[in-house]
Amino acid sequence: MHLLLIEDDPTMQTTLQRTLRRRGMEVTPITDGGAALPAWRKLAPDVVVLDLSLPTMDGLEIIAQARSEGLAAPTLILTARGTVGDRILGLNSGADDYLAKPFDLDELEARIRALVRRAQPLVAEPAAPAVAPGMALRYDKASESFYWRGKLFELTPREVAFLRVLSQPMGQAVTKERLFSAVFAGETDVQLEAVEVVAYRLRKKLAPTNMQLMTLRGLGYLLKPGAADGA
Repeated sequence: MHLLLIEDDPTMQTTLQRTLRRRGMEVTPITDGGAALPAWRKLAPDVVVLDLSLPTMDGLEIIAQARSEGLAAPTLILTARGTVGDRILGLNSGADDYLAKPFDLDELEARIRALVRRAQPLVAEPAAPAVAPGMALRYDKASESFYWRGKLFELTPREVAFLRVLSQPMGQAVTKERLFSAVFAGETDVQLEAVEVVAYRLRKKLAPTNMQLMTLRGLGYLLKPGAADGA
């Protein structure tokens, strides 16, 4: 597993490097926010761990720019900014997980491995397409990706997990609890309301398509074709 560590505090960086390498991870450290995106593009890491308060370029800017470029590696924010508002802002910017300092190293490792597992293919799944024939949005099992009109639909691992549950089969309501179990599996300090954050981001990405993500009060969420096919 190749991890890109973006952290400017030398003591924290040294501790994390030593610990994660000892636990079998290859770690590339970056101390300056301005160097983060070039390293991300070049290395194509399996997972990214980054602080928010960085010199040259803030961590939230890094994530937003990475997602806009299609850099989809699972990303965990590791920061002293620990309020609920900070967490929501980080997740809305494209992060897949958020851990406030101080933290437990065993928990950090568990969260990193959980992110990587969610980004990997599930060999036991049926090969049938997740979205009904005739729809322009399709799921490819081999790449664990969705495609819109034959082009890669840029989604974070959490958004992919969310959309997969809604589309198997499509047109049926899925409870918030079931979505939470699929999207945040193994995470102990994430609240049920985090599902709403993922739904909000996914709904914005689906806006140019002919798919609608509907909220059904008391029932959960439902995915269905819109009235018009998006261009």
